[in-house]
Amino acid sequence: MTAQPAGSEAGASESDAPARAVRAPRGSYPKGQARRQQIVDEALVVFARSGFHSGSLREIAKRVGLTPTGLMHHFANKEELFTEVLRQRDEKIRAAAGDPAEHTLIQQATKVVAYNQESRGLTSLYATVSAEATDEEHPAHEEFSRRYRETAAGATPLLRAAQEDGEVRSDIDPALAARLISAVMDGIQQQWLLDDTVDMNALFAEFVRGYLLPRD
Repeated sequence: MTAQPAGSEAGASESDAPARAVRAPRGSYPKGQARRQQIVDEALVVFARSGFHSGSLREIAKRVGLTPTGLMHHFANKEELFTEVLRQRDEKIRAAAGDPAEHTLIQQATKVVAYNQESRGLTSLYATVSAEATDEEHPAHEEFSRRYRETAAGATPLLRAAQEDGEVRSDIDPALAARLISAVMDGIQQQWLLDDTVDMNALFAEFVRGYLLPRD
């Protein structure tokens, strides 16, 4: 739901209505969108630190100068807000790393790791909530299960094609390797979140060199 248009005070005359109908969207819609984005930005901070269950709508509302009821004018519930935070996270990563195409999976994954190391809030959010989502009752359980499943399904034929062209070792199982790539990325980012002296880029490069690339 968008914020109520400015200039719609009770008691205004009917003759003012056409003018309000023209003017209101210009001022109120961008303002409402800006407020909605502010809520998403602050929700990212709260969810990244506290997770979904402990992340409080009251705290998010306070950070943007609203009451919890006022927050609900922009997002119907906590799940909707959380979904929007994840959607924007995915868009940012896609913009930074691109979508994996044939023979570019390793390069794309490397870009994702590099982006994650420069985006602590987003990385913390993903690590925190993906761990919580192992609970079957968590609202994001099915979403995270689907993400891992579809990521592996999409990566498998790309790895197989890269094997055929000699760009990836021929003695690995593409289906297992597709799952392993995600596991390694998640594992090294967990270590980095615990100790920021860990170099995720160097660790992933070592994994690629030692496991994926053909041996000389």
